Amino acid sequence: MKDWLGATGEAIGAIGNEGFAGRMANAINQVAAFDYCVVFGYLGTAQPMDLFDTFPKAKRKVFVEDYLEGPYLLDPFYLACMTPVSSGLYRMREIAPDRFFQAEYFRSYYVQTGLAEEIGYIIDLPGEAMIVVSLMRAKKTFSAKEIRELGQYWPVVNAACKQHWRELSSDFGQDTNTNSDPRLHKSVERALLRFGEGTLTPREREVVEFTLKGHSADAVGRILKISRGTVQIHRRNIYSKLHIRSQGELFSRFIKTLVNDSGDEVS
Repeated sequence: MKDWLGATGEAIGAIGNEGFAGRMANAINQVAAFDYCVVFGYLGTAQPMDLFDTFPKAKRKVFVEDYLEGPYLLDPFYLACMTPVSSGLYRMREIAPDRFFQAEYFRSYYVQTGLAEEIGYIIDLPGEAMIVVSLMRAKKTFSAKEIRELGQYWPVVNAACKQHWRELSSDFGQDTNTNSDPRLHKSVERALLRFGEGTLTPREREVVEFTLKGHSADAVGRILKISRGTVQIHRRNIYSKLHIRSQGELFSRFIKTLVNDSGDEVS
């Protein structure tokens, strides 16, 4: 740890002010260095809010703008907030589905970030909102020692962020703060819950959902309480009905529903 004590004092002093997030990020950086930090706010199925980030303009396109267009629905941290998991510090690999790093979301979207590792503090707020303070490294993963020290710093991050963003839930209900498009909300809800409606059966749509999230056939079977063989049969039927041949094409179909201005389902 470097000058974490002085930086912590500055962060606490900035609670409630515009400069808090930057000072909090700086304090965490004294505990363990990282390349980028982003804080996303989540509440139910609403589009996430970018509360703070340190990305240069070129990186922000992928990490924030593209992410908010729909890929966030398959983000392990977003999904953890929807579950929800207990508050605390998590490595992405601890909360990701068993085949996440082989899934099309990772290969088609996440790999563009060029990250070696992403970890995040998941924090519960009043009114059911949650935030994730993500710390990202481009070249090397966090060591066990760094994870331990960041874990020890959790009480500070949790208390300070809870206080600063305590009114976040109400912000989601204010059009001036959400920067969201109602058509996008309608599309993203349907994208996972009703993908292929009119073409796929409800069970097939469930298989699509968990497959896109990065679950293996075994894991999908456990979740849906069906056999691995039945999952594979569903997948073959899904590909046949949608006239596709790979998970990559399935992912592309899903993403297209998120940018379809008419809100029509892909069939």
